[in-house]
Amino acid sequence: MTTTRGKTRNASNNGPDDYVIRIVDDPAALDGAAWDELLARQALPTPFMSATYMRALHESRSAWPRTGWSPRFVTLWSGARLCAAAPAYLKTHSWGEYVFDWAWADAYRRHGLHYYPKLLVAVPFTPVPGTRLMAEDDRARDALVAALRRVAAAAQLSSAHVLFHDEVDARALQRAGWLARANVQFHWTRDASAPARDFDDFLARLQHDKRKKINQQRRKVAAAGVAFSVHEGGAIDESLWGFFHRCYTLTYAAHGSTPYLTRTFFAAMAASMPEHWVLFVGRIAGEPVATSLVALDRGRRAAFGRYWGATRFIDSLHFEACYYQPLQWCIANGFERFEGGAQGEHKMARGLMPTPTASAHWLAHPAFARAVDDFLGAEREGVRHYVDELSERAPFRRAS
Repeated sequence: MTTTRGKTRNASNNGPDDYVIRIVDDPAALDGAAWDELLARQALPTPFMSATYMRALHESRSAWPRTGWSPRFVTLWSGARLCAAAPAYLKTHSWGEYVFDWAWADAYRRHGLHYYPKLLVAVPFTPVPGTRLMAEDDRARDALVAALRRVAAAAQLSSAHVLFHDEVDARALQRAGWLARANVQFHWTRDASAPARDFDDFLARLQHDKRKKINQQRRKVAAAGVAFSVHEGGAIDESLWGFFHRCYTLTYAAHGSTPYLTRTFFAAMAASMPEHWVLFVGRIAGEPVATSLVALDRGRRAAFGRYWGATRFIDSLHFEACYYQPLQWCIANGFERFEGGAQGEHKMARGLMPTPTASAHWLAHPAFARAVDDFLGAEREGVRHYVDELSERAPFRRAS
């Protein structure tokens, strides 16, 4: 492969089904208009897949080669038309993915093999389900899947992975024989037949013990003198973004780790994608003490819990900032879905129900591929039973 001045690599003159495969090493070299136009035509687009968001991750040095995220965006062209595309990265670790393959990497190491680098199709640090394999039709999507495998094989990589893809992607990956993996997140979904009028109406639909616990937690936060304000889009000014980032870094510091996203990234969000954010700020006597940042897809009436932090510990403040305030806002603003992020069975008690998520994997080594396939089959069965069990413990009152 040779690199051109635009940091775009022609992996082949004739890709699968005669598409031209071009590998983009720098998101700044993307044709943003073509990328976003293709994204808008997909089954489950999200703002996180936009060219602007991808560029911000790279240019802010959040997801770039020195943090182990080397862009290898795979694009398929027919003449001047972008037919398919995927945000792929060469990864030298598995941090920031939220689909855990550390055990696979360790197994490779123990057998004297290299698992890294691997090819990863994902939105860095963003476990939000959605389209990952953008394509104009099934033929182009199948060709994109073949191109991903071809790119991985040409570079002699151990494997290729697609994380948090949608059902359309899943069918294409299944047709190509990729290994399917199942997981679970917890989402609140608006009752379309009888939407909650407000947060109190939402609480009234929960079982008594769940409702009592939430009310107790909210009273504790109020008794501590915390009052929340809500700031949308351009109303999140520089000082609020600065305070948010301070809280965000404190959350990571409390766990002995370093934040994935830089201050420059959030500055880019404020400048180029302000309409996609709402910030909840908790104050005591006017002094800010906590924030939570929620991403928005206003067109599809979906909200995504992303980051939070606080300057001091206050009992139940995390639940108020991360769940009760966003849910209250979503209900008041007619949103249809609130995704609470990765993991967290405790979210069920707050009205967020188990929702399946998926990833797909291709491993070059035949023996390891068979072993992983066996493991994933058992894991999928375990996830299915887990979801069934959780669904039987739904927090809502049963209809009389």
